[in-house]
Formats: sequence, structure tokens, C-alpha cells
Amino acid sequence: MKDQQTFVLPLPDSGYNLIVILGPTASGKTAVAAHVAYHLHSAVISADSRQVYKGMDIGSGKDREEYFVNGVPVPYYLIDLHEPGYKYNVFEYQQDFYKVFASLRAQGQLPVLCGGSGLYIEAVLKGYPMPAVPPDPSLRAELEKKTDEELVSLLASMRKLHNRTDTSTRKRLIRAIEIETYLRQHPEALPQYPEIIP
Repeated sequence: MKDQQTFVLPLPDSGYNLIVILGPTASGKTAVAAHVAYHLHSAVISADSRQVYKGMDIGSGKDREEYFVNGVPVPYYLIDLHEPGYKYNVFEYQQDFYKVFASLRAQGQLPVLCGGSGLYIEAVLKGYPMPAVPPDPSLRAELEKKTDEELVSLLASMRKLHNRTDTSTRKRLIRAIEIETYLRQHPEALPQYPEIIP
């Protein structure tokens, strides 16, 4: 933070359990997040879909030097997790976030979530239910025999269709039906996420 600014930090016992700093790349959010975490003796959890990749420092805005405040390193998480080419997704991010979040909260820390990947941030703040559902080859084989119209009708009979994402391709349509079928048979598979109070 080149221009020193005064800001009031919420106290760890304020009722909040997460501070969220979001914005576009190169907007200065990393420096702000690092300073906030430093003053709270906490850590930064990255919410960036590109920073998870090792070696992709240019253009992803990792700004590692900004994780030093007054010469003290500020801990950060969910950066450099995978090699380029790995297909990291919002489901994995959500799982990784909750593990780090739970660990920091168990240590009495008030974590700082920082990033610009809106879907990642929304997935953890709203607790999108994303259960781990194993593939069902026999169901898939049965569904492959149906027309796209029959598949859309079947999915619509199982749940309200909120958007076209699940029906955009045949593969997604079959997977959506597979997930709905599994959850009807295993309602306990729906994950229970911690309450996030940003």
C-alpha cells in the first residue's frame, strides 16, 4: 500500500467470521488484504481461478511481494496448488476453501478472502451445494438411449430448471440427471457447509 490510508478493522469478536476483499486484477486488493490480515494476525485466502496454477505469475497478479507487511510475511493460501493444464474447478475450490477456512477459524483467526473470481467467491459465500457424486455407468447407458428432448423433460420433472447450463450439452444434461438421481437416493450426500458471515 504505497499511499497509507487509515481504515477501521472489525474486531475478531464482531460477529463476522470472514472479511472479503474483491475486485479486478491489479486494483490493489492484495495489498489491502495483506495489511488487514497482518493487523488481525490472520491469513489471506485467495479466490482467484488463475493463481491456483504454479508458475503462472505474470498476468495472474500473484503479487507475492505484497504478502510482506513491515518486513513480516503474511500467510496466504490457495495459490500455486496445481501445475498448468490441471482442470481446477469451482467444486474443488469450494472444498479447498472450506478446509483452510475451518483450520484458520479453529485457530481463532478471522480469515481474509481476496480475489476477483466471482464464481469462486459466490460459491463459498452462498454455500452452493456441490456434492461429490460418483459416476453411474448403468444409468448413463440407459440415458444415452433417450433423445435430448426426453432428457430435458426428465430433468425438468426432477427439479426446476434455473438456467440453461445443465441443458447446454448432452453430456451436461446426462450428468445433471445422474446427480439428481443420486441425491434422491442419498439425501445425506448434500454437504453441510459452515455458516459464512462476511
